[in-house]
Amino acid sequence: MSSTRNQPEGPPAGEPPPTPVRRRRYVRAVGPRLRILLTAILGLVAVLGANSAYLLSITVLEWASGLSYQNYFYQFMFLAHLALGLLLLVPFIIFCVGHIRAAARRTNRRAVRAGWGVFAASGILLVSGIALMRIEGFELRNPELRSGAYWAHVIAPLLVVWLYVLHRLAGPRIKWRVGLSWAGAVAAVVAGMVWLHSQDPRQWNVVGPEEGEQYFRPSLARTASGNFIPARTLMMDQYCQECHADGYEGWFHSAHHFSSFNNPAYLFSVQETRQVALERDGDVKASRWCAGCHDPVPFFSGAFDDPHFDIQNDPTAIAGVTCTACHSIVNVNSTVGNADYTIEEPIHYPFAFSTNRVLAFLNRLLVKAKPEFHKKTFLKPLHQTAEFCSVCHKVNLPRDLNHYKDWLRGQNSYDSFLLSGVSGHGARSFYYPRHAEGNCNGCHMPLQASDDFGARMFNPTNNVLSIHDHLFPGGNTALPFWRGEANAVLAQQAILKDCARIDLFGLKRGAPSTAN
Repeated sequence: MSSTRNQPEGPPAGEPPPTPVRRRRYVRAVGPRLRILLTAILGLVAVLGANSAYLLSITVLEWASGLSYQNYFYQFMFLAHLALGLLLLVPFIIFCVGHIRAAARRTNRRAVRAGWGVFAASGILLVSGIALMRIEGFELRNPELRSGAYWAHVIAPLLVVWLYVLHRLAGPRIKWRVGLSWAGAVAAVVAGMVWLHSQDPRQWNVVGPEEGEQYFRPSLARTASGNFIPARTLMMDQYCQECHADGYEGWFHSAHHFSSFNNPAYLFSVQETRQVALERDGDVKASRWCAGCHDPVPFFSGAFDDPHFDIQNDPTAIAGVTCTACHSIVNVNSTVGNADYTIEEPIHYPFAFSTNRVLAFLNRLLVKAKPEFHKKTFLKPLHQTAEFCSVCHKVNLPRDLNHYKDWLRGQNSYDSFLLSGVSGHGARSFYYPRHAEGNCNGCHMPLQASDDFGARMFNPTNNVLSIHDHLFPGGNTALPFWRGEANAVLAQQAILKDCARIDLFGLKRGAPSTAN
């Protein structure tokens, strides 16, 4: 037997040996470095998913009940939602670029297609989230576009999860136990948090407790808690100005701003009232009757009762009816006037009082990204009613003030409005306008073009963002005249032109009768 029997046969004589085939080096779709990045991303997604489940649960709870369950903790959770989303953005982009380069030419086309779907849906999720943030200078103001972005942000996560499962089913096995354990833990924590929230819903439009009346009578005003309200909470006009510059400008020149001791006529009247009350009663509590409408800041903070309160130099004495004072009224208790309303200390977003630029920026970001709670707090349906105006534009003098009678008639703009032809309800009115005004705002808060944060399109046909004029034109021409504000005087006069007429009827003595 030949010794070469078991040896491989070589190439035929005269032919070169075959070139060995080089196998293509296998590159993992998710290499060691990408795996570390993917682990970090999945960790962020897990935390963000739990956070989103909490926020969504509160939203659904509010939709189902009609109550507000948002509180200070909720605002921090929403801030965490924004922070986690931004923190996820860069690692996600880096991972997608590396993963696409490694996996784009894989033969498993099903996994590739599903991967592209995950990438696209995730892109929609992140872009819609950034659009909803309303970053200063890049705000999505159009209501229709914003609504579309919101629903895209709500639906996109469902698409991401579905496509990611398809993507993984076409590749390595999914560790279902880990995912289900996380989901169970999140569901338990969120259910507990929502249950705790549901025990203390925010009550809107309620009458304050009667126990608080002792601090405010003979004014009929109450606070929602029955306690005083810190002055700084009611004096946040510059804070409001940051987003509502046009509204602030109108208010600054209005009679509401100059309703308190910065009004010389009122200053003289209240000085006299306080002096007489101090001599007669030994205290100045009778002058509270004035303060419920004219001096809300020192009144609700408790400073007004001090006989030595500096009514000319104290910062609260010249605040007038501030933005917060008017917009924090939560209930019209009756239409008898004399400030018969309930006011609350509003819940602000985090960092509302901070002077730090970064924290102030975060505060504005929260308000603009999640404005619904801000709108519920400061803009209520009652603001659109004539009854809201009645609480201060209708008064009577009670016995506590006059020590004479239980009721003496005072100024009454509210009933005069109802009895006039303007309201469309006055049977005794001689003339009626072409269109009745259902509330005082129809005339005294006309629309003005504005790009304020709260501006909206009241008339879709003209496509102009507008707000209601907070100068309240037609209310008072004397105050701006005393201050030498010619433009404010003209604005007040403009609305009064051609708004009334006088008809003179005459009877001639001795005229022949036409009667048969």
